[in-house]
Amino acid sequence: MINQIPQIRHTSSGQFFLLAGPCAIEGEEMALRIAEKILQVTDKLKIPFVFKGSYRKANRSRIDSFSGIGDEKALKILQKVSQTFGVPTITDIHAANEAAMAAEYVDILQIPAFLCRQTDLLVAAAETGKVVNIKKGQFLAPEAMQFAVNKVKDAGNIKAMITDRGTMFGYQDMIVDYRGIPVMQQFGVPVVLDITHSLQQPNQSSGVTGGKPQLIETIARAGVAVGVDGFFLETHHDPANAKSDGANMLKLDLLEGLLTRLSTLRETVNLINQ
Repeated sequence: MINQIPQIRHTSSGQFFLLAGPCAIEGEEMALRIAEKILQVTDKLKIPFVFKGSYRKANRSRIDSFSGIGDEKALKILQKVSQTFGVPTITDIHAANEAAMAAEYVDILQIPAFLCRQTDLLVAAAETGKVVNIKKGQFLAPEAMQFAVNKVKDAGNIKAMITDRGTMFGYQDMIVDYRGIPVMQQFGVPVVLDITHSLQQPNQSSGVTGGKPQLIETIARAGVAVGVDGFFLETHHDPANAKSDGANMLKLDLLEGLLTRLSTLRETVNLINQ
């Protein structure tokens, strides 16, 4: 299915694929800067890459939290990233009437975890004909994701994938249950591991979500070991001053080292599985 994503490179390399970029599109310069750096690294390591950026952040803790620079403006920036670097792009949608609009600018539509059971949203995304990335709800068992996938397929679109972004552990922490990766792969779709959101610490009294970015590599290494198909990560050149989710993002200058080590692990796993 990954081969069906327009402009994607290195699909025969044997590496995991990568959905990566900033949490939110804050402006054109930052988006182009981040995309260029990720592309340099992924081309070097022959990792298939899709640039990620949210054109609007609808799920915010507080009403004064940053939500975006304007829908059309942000979507046009995503389109410019694709045209400038020749890479596919992904963004999330939040309501059925956003699907067709976003599909004019990006290659993959993402369904947020909290909305993964919303039938009208899944069907609207499917009907665009785009690849649909469904994030597993923090409240759902892996087995339950087959029904979300089936909604996309029953709407006439077989191009679906699932991203695990962790499971709630109490009120203010997340864990990753790696048993869910092979379970969801049985549904016949690629399974992605979100190695930044799975380290969130939600529901903080400040109204700002915390995180544990120092554990990104730990989460990712285990994902390679269990055979995950791809990784999702958010990265920024200055996470401390990012306008959204800075607490769990990977600093951009750490990306090459991380992906180099993970790609080496993937090569080892591939040899073991031969």
